Amino acid sequence: MAASSDARKLLSAMLATVEDAIVPLTRQGVSSGCKLFGAAILARADLRLLSVATNNERVSPLLHGEINCIQQFFTVDFPDAASRPDPSKDCIFFATHEPCSLCLSGIAWSGFGEFYYLFSYEDSRDLFSIPYDIDILQEVFRVRGEETDEQLSGRALYNKTNKFFSGRSMADVVAGLEDEAERTKWTAEIQRVKGIYKELSERYQEGKRLGAETSSVWK
Repeated sequence: MAASSDARKLLSAMLATVEDAIVPLTRQGVSSGCKLFGAAILARADLRLLSVATNNERVSPLLHGEINCIQQFFTVDFPDAASRPDPSKDCIFFATHEPCSLCLSGIAWSGFGEFYYLFSYEDSRDLFSIPYDIDILQEVFRVRGEETDEQLSGRALYNKTNKFFSGRSMADVVAGLEDEAERTKWTAEIQRVKGIYKELSERYQEGKRLGAETSSVWK
C-alpha cells in the first residue's frame, strides 16, 4: 500500500480495529493475568476484520495474541480451507505490539507476507515492563561474531524484510506520507490510541501484584 490514500485507509482501519475490537478483549484478559498483546487479520481488498484475538496465557504460555489470532483464523473463523482467504495474497496481519520471536515464526509459518504493529519492542520494555521480546532475541538468536559490543548493539534484532514477510510499524507508514499535515494528524491519532493502553497496563501490573493466575513463566 504505497499510495497515500491507501496508507490513510490502512492507518484508519488498524486504529479502528484496536479501539473497537482488540481493546475490549484486552480489558477482559489483563486483570486475570494475560498480557496486553492483541492481533487481528484484515482482508487486503477492503480492510474488513477477518479474525481478532488477544493473549490467553491463562490457558497456555504459547497463546500470545498473534498465535491465538492465527489459531482462530485457521480453526474457528475459517475452518474450511476452501473458504479461507489466502494469508499471503488476501490478508494483512496486524499486531498491537511488535511480534516476539515466537510470533514472528508463527506469522512466517502461516504464510502471512505482510504485518504491521503499533508498539515497538522498546515500548513493550519501557512502557509496559515487558522486556522479554528483546531479551529472547538477544540471548537466543543473536549469534556473536567478531563485532565489538557497540557494533553488536547496533545490529537489528531481525530482518524486517525477508523472503517470508515484510514488517512495518504504524509510525513507518505515517513517515511515508508526503503531506506534513497528514503526518501530524496521524501521529496524533496513533498517540491517542496508544494512550488507551496506559490504563490497560496499570490493570495488568495490578493483576501481577495480586497474583493473578497465568501459565506464563515470564510475567
